[in-house]
Amino acid sequence: MDNILEVKNLCKVYDRFSLKNISFELPKGTIMGLVGENGAGKSTTLKAILNLVKINNGSVKVFGLDMKDKEIEIKEDIGVVLDEGFFSEYLTPTNINDIMTGIYKNWSKELFFKYLEDFNLPKDKISKEYSTGMKMKLKIAVALAHKPKLLILDEPTSGLDPIARGDILDIFQDFIQDEEHSVLVSSHITSDLENIADYITFINNGEIVLSKTRDELIDKMRNCKMY
Repeated sequence: MDNILEVKNLCKVYDRFSLKNISFELPKGTIMGLVGENGAGKSTTLKAILNLVKINNGSVKVFGLDMKDKEIEIKEDIGVVLDEGFFSEYLTPTNINDIMTGIYKNWSKELFFKYLEDFNLPKDKISKEYSTGMKMKLKIAVALAHKPKLLILDEPTSGLDPIARGDILDIFQDFIQDEEHSVLVSSHITSDLENIADYITFINNGEIVLSKTRDELIDKMRNCKMY
């Protein structure tokens, strides 16, 4: 199985926190949950993968290409949802569409407005007037509308009610159905991922504790219960 993402020995040193030799692989057609407590290093890992913070050591390959060498080309095919850095809340989805048309070569107005319709998001209402769940769905619509091959998502279900969380998790499962797309999603809500994630990578205090398939983890838990 081909890997869509390969992270090897990723290190990032801050004064009071460090990522320490982060390594894992994400195959095509799969969902990986990057789990851990708040402050464990999930967001920093995603930013390092996206080259939003300068790493001290290690490498990131996406679609077989080195992120440092081919960043612009790679990011044309990545959809990203981060907690911060989104659009002004005084923009409408129609405004956002006008902006994104000039950013992504493959941006599809038709697809974007289809997602808005599917998610029941009014296109001419400023996002400040959206609920928390609606704002997250708007972010995901933006992330999907340029037809990415990989989604990288930071805590996309945090603070949402169970129905909104279920809707968003369904979107991730639909995204990988052709087995050519993948999702890397960070969360501290492990229950959200236990039914959809093919792989679980657990990070604690800046270190990878384990990175295994869901089935391997289930088998290990069953074996533990036998003793």
